Amino acid sequence: MFTEETREALQHTLIDSARQDERVVAAALVGSSATGGQDRWSDIDLALRLGAEVDRDTVLADWTERMRQQHLAVDHLDVSGPGAIYRVFLRADSLQVDVSFWEYDRFRPTGPRFSLLFGEALEAGIIEPEPATRLAGWAWLYALHVRSAIARGRVWQAVHLIGGMRDHVVAMACLRHGLPATQGRGVDDLPRTITDPLAATLVASTGVTALHEAFTATCSALEREVVEIDADLAARIGPVLRKMVTSSAPAAEG
Repeated sequence: MFTEETREALQHTLIDSARQDERVVAAALVGSSATGGQDRWSDIDLALRLGAEVDRDTVLADWTERMRQQHLAVDHLDVSGPGAIYRVFLRADSLQVDVSFWEYDRFRPTGPRFSLLFGEALEAGIIEPEPATRLAGWAWLYALHVRSAIARGRVWQAVHLIGGMRDHVVAMACLRHGLPATQGRGVDDLPRTITDPLAATLVASTGVTALHEAFTATCSALEREVVEIDADLAARIGPVLRKMVTSSAPAAEG
């Protein structure tokens, strides 16, 4: 298990490596490390601006080899973004190390947590979050498939889909309260008046009754959020959501 001391030492080492790499013309810390907000479980998040004529694949390969040979990396995952590849490394001590490799003409802050270490960055460009009404659309689409999964006896699919539906409802609530809306980062900072009812959206078992109860609670949570952002939309989709709930109810015994 990594310690805060090993994380800090590795962060300094990687920054030194970036300074010494002539192909890297600027670097920045992003995320919690940029604002001094790291805690015991935080990762390392380093952004590198590559020179205009640099072959990014070669730099990626070299840094990956360094991470494996010198810094205990056992695997990595690539996430592509506008102008950058985010290579996420997993170390043997379970420390996550994110190194993003940016095209020369795309390196800029995309949020407030950006601390330039050396070189220059372009003017900040904020990536706008997905609109709440679009999140609502994804949520009702999930709801349609929850209903059919329950009806078909696809219980594990229903569990999965209810979770996806809830994720979009949570994202809507986070947006409304000015909190980070991706990957559940803001959910623990939501008011308890929102989070307490969400407990009922958790699926207790794969039984039809438990699935229906969780689906009912998730549809109710979705309708409450839609009312907050667009009353007209809520008036249109609310009755449809309630029909979905009714049609997914288990048959009465006897």
